[in-house]
Amino acid sequence: MNREQGFITPLHKRTKRDYVARVTEADKAECAEVATRWGYDYWDGDRHYGYGGYHYDGRWKVVAQAMIDAYALSGSPRILDVGCGKGYLLHEFKELLPQAEVVGLDISTYALENAKQEVKPYLMQGNATQLPFADNHFDLVYSITTLHNLEIYDLQKALVEMERVGKGTTYMATESYRNEREKMNLLYWQLTCQSFFSVQEWLWLFKTFGFSGDYEFIFFE
Repeated sequence: MNREQGFITPLHKRTKRDYVARVTEADKAECAEVATRWGYDYWDGDRHYGYGGYHYDGRWKVVAQAMIDAYALSGSPRILDVGCGKGYLLHEFKELLPQAEVVGLDISTYALENAKQEVKPYLMQGNATQLPFADNHFDLVYSITTLHNLEIYDLQKALVEMERVGKGTTYMATESYRNEREKMNLLYWQLTCQSFFSVQEWLWLFKTFGFSGDYEFIFFE
């Protein structure tokens, strides 16, 4: 049964964005092409290409604690992050639950090579559409602002894979929109989004693809 969560929206709302400048100050198409190489430019280069410098600052600790509380995690749970980036959230899980078995998977070689040092041993390169794990292996499987980067046919594969390797507790966060203003802002701001859907469309896809996990929508207000 899907439930809407609010783990990362407070972090998302802390960032100020000039949506119009995103498309007037640089060649947006070129920036998107560079961003989808998932290299230095996307993570630590100019803001036009992505994060503009993605460094550890401890902000993900509150997210990890909220997820631990929501899913009653304790002891030594098995946790999988699909699209882990530099592993900052997994680092916080290990800090809060030292006995946890954490695993992170990401397509970006650069992100993995520049990940938080403490969690590097738990990270691997891979694709969300083919998770190299046994059925029902993880107590929690989550993916944050990653799956919207997939075309719809690969999105279906990724959601099915998350369900397969989890024991029933899955969660994903994705960009979406509720009205025309948020739709335009998302179009202006995004660089890598391929699955560009309204809330209603996402909910329909969850049902159609058999995804029973929790979800969170990120809006560009």
